Amino acid sequence: MQKIYQFYGWKNVGDIVEKTDEYPGVHTPYDLYDRLENIWSAETCAPRMRQDWTRENKTMGQCSITAFLAQDIFGGNVFAMPTDNGGVHCYNVVDGVIFDLTSEQFLDKAKDLVYDMTLLQDRESDLHFKKDEKRARYESIKNELARVCHIER
Repeated sequence: MQKIYQFYGWKNVGDIVEKTDEYPGVHTPYDLYDRLENIWSAETCAPRMRQDWTRENKTMGQCSITAFLAQDIFGGNVFAMPTDNGGVHCYNVVDGVIFDLTSEQFLDKAKDLVYDMTLLQDRESDLHFKKDEKRARYESIKNELARVCHIER
């Protein structure tokens, strides 16, 4: 029986496969989500959202670092949508398939998210990895994923 996921696009990602063997055992977005469930933490959460992060809402504040890590593994593009607090929320598009591994953070409002692919994101932009704290969180989640995957070998 297939696990039921709650992230946006989970029913459509079955044909998306890794483009790198850097993370043994991570072949699909499902595999990545399963590993990240135990890696996401308050420390990897965006600083402005840390007070709201809980184990029950583990995807809170993890969107950009997760989306760029998914891009590293599966290719495709990272897009964003504006959020109510003036920021942006990042998600992935691979081979025309939209998925958002961190959509659960929006709880009941997740149904209102609009994935219109208009705001293409660049990791080197001012919004993302030019910020030292965001680059550090990305490196942390990436290194922890590598550690977890190599243990599973």
